[in-house]
Amino acid sequence: LNELSLSIHSLQMDHSSLEIKLNKFDRVYRPNSKVDGTVVVNAYKGWQHVGLKMTVEGKIYLNSTARGVGILDSMNANKPISIYREETELVPPGKFVDGSTDVPFQFVLTGQSGEPLIESYHGVYVSVIYSICVSCPRGVMKKGLIKEMEFIVEIPSGRSPDPSPVTFSISPESLENVHAEDLVKIPKFKISGKLHRSNCPVNLPFTGEVIIELCEAPIRSIELQLVRVETVMGEQSPTREATEIQSIQIGEGNVYRNMVVPMYMVFPRLFSCPTVSNSLFKLDFEVNLIVIFGDGYMVTENFPITLFRENN
Repeated sequence: LNELSLSIHSLQMDHSSLEIKLNKFDRVYRPNSKVDGTVVVNAYKGWQHVGLKMTVEGKIYLNSTARGVGILDSMNANKPISIYREETELVPPGKFVDGSTDVPFQFVLTGQSGEPLIESYHGVYVSVIYSICVSCPRGVMKKGLIKEMEFIVEIPSGRSPDPSPVTFSISPESLENVHAEDLVKIPKFKISGKLHRSNCPVNLPFTGEVIIELCEAPIRSIELQLVRVETVMGEQSPTREATEIQSIQIGEGNVYRNMVVPMYMVFPRLFSCPTVSNSLFKLDFEVNLIVIFGDGYMVTENFPITLFRENN
């Protein structure tokens, strides 16, 4: 009994751990690039092990419920689809001495079976996650060690499309889904502007301008909303859902009439990516321009956009 208590106490006091350190600080890689780094084994008082193994995986998670997938809860998602997998034994069975041991590793990030890689993305119904998992089983009386780290894969889109700027003009008469009897209740207004691009590089900010030419009612706020439209291809019919990624305010209070209000919004990494369409899912993106009046009435203009990643 004393020996068992001593073993349990030793297990609780064990400060051993694994660390994964990538040589690239930002952890961003592109196809055919070399991923290299070091696994640091912190072996408290030294111990025997049955091998240090590394598993690199890229998976697509398609969810039927409104729950995003991250590196910590990805195992609970439905039917992950493997798009990349590589297993390597970094150290054969043996013993790590007391202290820290650096174990280097490297691999080349390439598509498998002729299939291209897909860019990293964290969504609500669709997620694409690449991770490095290092494990070290240590026998019966010691708890095995495991460490996982996500890295990011970016996929250039090839040739950059034309910017395709868009001009717009919004007035009560241009509104959709408004009954004729309700139009008389809407204050007169005219809002114009332009988007500098509807084909947008994901690594550059979204820009444009808006002008309140006429508005009889006071304005409370002008906002830009970035929306993801995720479509999951089901066996019977696709499931299509639109959810907000972010919303930013570009004008506060009753802005001056005929003054140019700049649009400027950065696409957030991982939560936005180049527009995707394949046999499993589709990812589209939209921008909503929202003008909120003082009485709470709100006017929204929707702009579909195409995101791409430049080659540089």
